[in-house]
Amino acid sequence: MEATKPIQPQAKPQAKKQPTNKKNVKGIKNAFLVIIVCFVVAVCLFLFFFGNPSHFDPESFEGATANWTVWGIDKAHPVDLIGTIFKGGIIVPVLQTLFLTVIVLSVERWIALSSAKGKGNTAKFVAAVKNCLAKNDIAGAQDLCKKQKGSVAAVVAAALVRYEEMDKNTVLTKEQKVATLQKEVEEATALEMPALQQNLPIVATMTTLGTLVGLLGTVIGMIKSFQALSNSGAPDSSALSTGISEALVNTAFGIATGAFAVISYNFYTNKIDNLTYAIDEIGFSIVQTFAATH
Repeated sequence: MEATKPIQPQAKPQAKKQPTNKKNVKGIKNAFLVIIVCFVVAVCLFLFFFGNPSHFDPESFEGATANWTVWGIDKAHPVDLIGTIFKGGIIVPVLQTLFLTVIVLSVERWIALSSAKGKGNTAKFVAAVKNCLAKNDIAGAQDLCKKQKGSVAAVVAAALVRYEEMDKNTVLTKEQKVATLQKEVEEATALEMPALQQNLPIVATMTTLGTLVGLLGTVIGMIKSFQALSNSGAPDSSALSTGISEALVNTAFGIATGAFAVISYNFYTNKIDNLTYAIDEIGFSIVQTFAATH
């Protein structure tokens, strides 16, 4: 009788490693938290910096005491611009919140788009990748992507992986391969665009919202001024000056917020357009190179 051979355990098929999707654009995901923090900072600045008694005439305090309160300083006369800003009223912290939010998100976009740009010059990177494609040096182009990093390199790297797959594919026709490669470039670009444009809609909203809130504060200040003028007898000069200060301060903050938001939005939109143009250019080159060499 022949000895039965021991049954060897079958090797389990190794699971394919899923590619890790690394974030190519660093940025703040939850802008609502930024607004909350900016509001807290704005209220603290309004109460403890702009409303500090050192910015007001001590003789103008009504029943001045050692313990200062916002209500005790309400009718005091400011002696500098900081005290005048405090007289702008309750709308001032709201405008300061909007202004600080624009500043924080502008800095955040600068950091995010700097990481999206990559380590080297984007134009030189695109030219170098084109040279590698002209020589059919796919490995060299992939090495350039690893060194460059950023959104443009991520799109190129994804397209080059599909380029190699289509190069080895013997089933699909040339037209199908070109279409597949074009689709890969479009999908990779679509994955990168939301991260590039993140938080910019909020900055765009601040361009209008800052102006409107400033206008609201201006109208409230003018209403107070006209109420002081409408009083019988001599008008209350303190109430009149308070209303005028509130109107002018809110106007200034609203214009500053809207102007800075417009500049920031247009600046970063232009940078995103340049990155998008580079992505489109190199994607088109990859597709055309494949079509010409296959």
